[in-house]
Amino acid sequence: MAQQLIQLDQEKLSCSICLDLLKEPVTIPCGHSYCMSCIKTYWDEDDQKKTHSCPQCRQSFTPRPALVRNTMFAELVEELKKVGLQAASPDHFYAGPGDVACDFCTGRKLKAFKSCLMCLASYCEQHLQPHYDVGPLKKHMLVEATSKLLENICSRHNEVMKIFCRTDQKCICYLCSMDEHKGHDTVSAVAERAEKQTELGVSRQKIQRRIQSISGFFYFLPLCFFLCQFILFTSDSLSNQLPVSQYIHPLPCSFQIVFLLL
Repeated sequence: MAQQLIQLDQEKLSCSICLDLLKEPVTIPCGHSYCMSCIKTYWDEDDQKKTHSCPQCRQSFTPRPALVRNTMFAELVEELKKVGLQAASPDHFYAGPGDVACDFCTGRKLKAFKSCLMCLASYCEQHLQPHYDVGPLKKHMLVEATSKLLENICSRHNEVMKIFCRTDQKCICYLCSMDEHKGHDTVSAVAERAEKQTELGVSRQKIQRRIQSISGFFYFLPLCFFLCQFILFTSDSLSNQLPVSQYIHPLPCSFQIVFLLL
């Protein structure tokens, strides 16, 4: 039960851009909250448009709102981290087969919490802390722990691929954007991810509505089947009693009635 409550609180205090717990949380005028670095990066892409919007509700702001740290959310996130550490068993944190291990743990390694695309290393929560506290490390790009770090590095320029090329539908580095992808429609990978998540949410709602409408049809299907059988049986009985000249085909009639019921 405690784990479920922790999971619920973690979802409420997560950034919808990076999908991680809020880091230096800020709340924008529409009421949604993000990591300060995430919303800054997202809005940097909109600077040329001179209008800035919320990645979730799409409300626009002009001019660009000032970002102020939400102290209450920051304290809640810290409390949640402490409660989570106390509630989990020790073995839960150790890396096992198929897990990404922390590159800086000695002896029995802990599970990696995040991977850094700048350091090309993975960190447990303890060893990751300097990335939140030390100025230069705060600028590093953190992603969910992965054993495929090299896939995020451009094989041609050996740079982190932070840009998404919409023309070619692929991630590229900043050198690629000035070379073979020059003039293409490009956005930051963070902005593209946020937009895709919004589109996914809309598609999910449409699918859920469609499932609900279909489930309503199947709810009445057994009744319709029963009525069809009853009408067929009744029509067959009547046709055996009527002369051939007065016979009416029962099958089309029965199906017409069923379709009217649907």
